[in-house]
Amino acid sequence: MTEMDTTVNNVDAVGVQRNRPGGFRYWLPAIVLMITVILAFFDKISIAVLFSDPAFLSDFGIEGDKTKLGWLMSIFLLAYGLSSVFLSFVGDIFGPKKILLCGIASWGVLMLLMGLTNNFYMLLFYRVLLGIAEGPLLALCYSIVKQNYTESEQARASTLFLLGTPLGAALGFPLTALILQNYHWEATFFFMSFITIFLFILVFFGLKGITYVKANRKSVDHKTNFTTLLSSKPFWLVTFFNVGTLAYLWGLNSWIPTYLIEAKGFDLKQFGSLSMIPFLAMLIGEIIGAFNSDRFPNKRALQVFGGLFGAGITMFLLIYQEGVVNVLIFMSASAFLWGFNVSAIFALLANTTAKEVATTAGGIFNGFGNFGSALAPVIIGYIVVYTGNIDYGIMFLAGVAIVSSFFLLPLLKKY
Repeated sequence: MTEMDTTVNNVDAVGVQRNRPGGFRYWLPAIVLMITVILAFFDKISIAVLFSDPAFLSDFGIEGDKTKLGWLMSIFLLAYGLSSVFLSFVGDIFGPKKILLCGIASWGVLMLLMGLTNNFYMLLFYRVLLGIAEGPLLALCYSIVKQNYTESEQARASTLFLLGTPLGAALGFPLTALILQNYHWEATFFFMSFITIFLFILVFFGLKGITYVKANRKSVDHKTNFTTLLSSKPFWLVTFFNVGTLAYLWGLNSWIPTYLIEAKGFDLKQFGSLSMIPFLAMLIGEIIGAFNSDRFPNKRALQVFGGLFGAGITMFLLIYQEGVVNVLIFMSASAFLWGFNVSAIFALLANTTAKEVATTAGGIFNGFGNFGSALAPVIIGYIVVYTGNIDYGIMFLAGVAIVSSFFLLPLLKKY
């Protein structure tokens, strides 16, 4: 099967993919997407570790300015969200693989440029460009999964690429900390730039043979599907729910290194060796959640609701924990429940969208989520500055997760 540059109908696309051989080769596209998300997530979160590096803070003249640190993450997420909403449609027009390769090449160049500057505003500008380049990623992954795997396989296939989130954090945090212990902060950016070369090659060859439905944006059918999508109440409820899901993720990733070091007494070495534990718990939650989602496809909304609600409750309880063991237990429990939620969220989204607008739907879904979540890091920064207590920032994060989970209440019976 070859990558299609002409329009194919849904039946043909699904029929072809169902006849593909099973085993490793069958799941290879999802595995390649997982590796791509790992590196993209590494790009996103490694800067959070730099927030605790005195040399980095000194070189950029932002020592003690937590609002500027928050903006480094939030400005990225705002650009990421805009790009996800307004640029993801190009995957429907030109094909997800081509757009993905262009994005990966851009990541590598931007990582290199970040390592070469010591001007805060240039770094902020490069973070904006990185957000634009990475914005369509999850929508492209979602489109490839939706069009190359059956409905009964989509939660597992989605989970494979979404495993890149906890794996990227589990590898990115300690690896960045290790690099900082031995080299100057620039080395973290140079390392990430270097490995994008290998990722580009992997995606080029690993996604050969994928099928996609090439949309004609001038066609009546596409306009009808797009209009139907925008008028779908279930689609928008899942989309707004995703704001809380991503706010939890980015608030956690942006501030957890600082929180553990400043509020819970971890040192950089200790953080580097233990930081992967919560994200491994998140990974386990995603794996268990994926199998649960495919086994009980009519209970996906309940699974997603319960996961985020539970993650918020355990995050709130984390504030009152002391000692390394207790902190790790509650943080890991919260991360596990978030993973249990997110493993089914794309399968739930698939139930509300048509294949012809899969990338567009994924872009709106992911983009709106990132618009909301973009505010989380900077709001937490302001909370910390004005209260002098980072616990209030974590309390805010827990509250966002709990409140957002209620968006799914109207969908619990049907989905």
